Order: sequence, then structure tokens, then C-alpha cells
Amino acid sequence: VMYLGNIVEMAPKEELFKNPTHPYTRALLSAVPIPDPDVKMNRIILEGDIPSPANPPKGCKFHSRCSYCTEICKNEVPVFEEMTPGHFVSCHHKNEI
Repeated sequence: VMYLGNIVEMAPKEELFKNPTHPYTRALLSAVPIPDPDVKMNRIILEGDIPSPANPPKGCKFHSRCSYCTEICKNEVPVFEEMTPGHFVSCHHKNEI
């Protein structure tokens, strides 16, 4: 999963759909239509402005639209690290989500 040209989450497809960790991945998956009219999805609506790819914000590029954003997100780029075997995430709050 990419946001503004950076990989924010990478995992085998089954793992990604079963256990999305990055807030952007979760928002994307919440928008996938379910072909059953009786099933209601909890749609995550992202707020805030989409940053310019030509002039991305300092820190995490997703921070201006993220409900988990704190000061560290605004100032430091998160490390892309392995959460579980083969599942990588770039988020300061990945263990809290």
C-alpha cells in the first residue's frame, strides 16, 4: 500500500486484508464495497487536505489526515519495520492501532 509515493504497508494479501495495520490501509479497505446489502461496513472517512506530492509534509506524509497523529508523526519519518513475518508497516503508532 502506497501513500504519496511511499510504501506504508506491505504484507501477503491474505494477511493485509485480515490484519491491516496502517491507518491509510484501514481507510482504503473500509471503502471496498461488500456485495451483500445486509452487511454494513464501518467506513473510515479521511479528513484533512491531501498534501502536495511535490512538497510533502515533514515527518509522516500521512499525518495531516491521520486520526492517530501526535507530535512525533509531524516531525519524524516512521521506520518501515516488520511487525510479523512478512508484514511491514511504517507508522509510529502501529502497536496502538
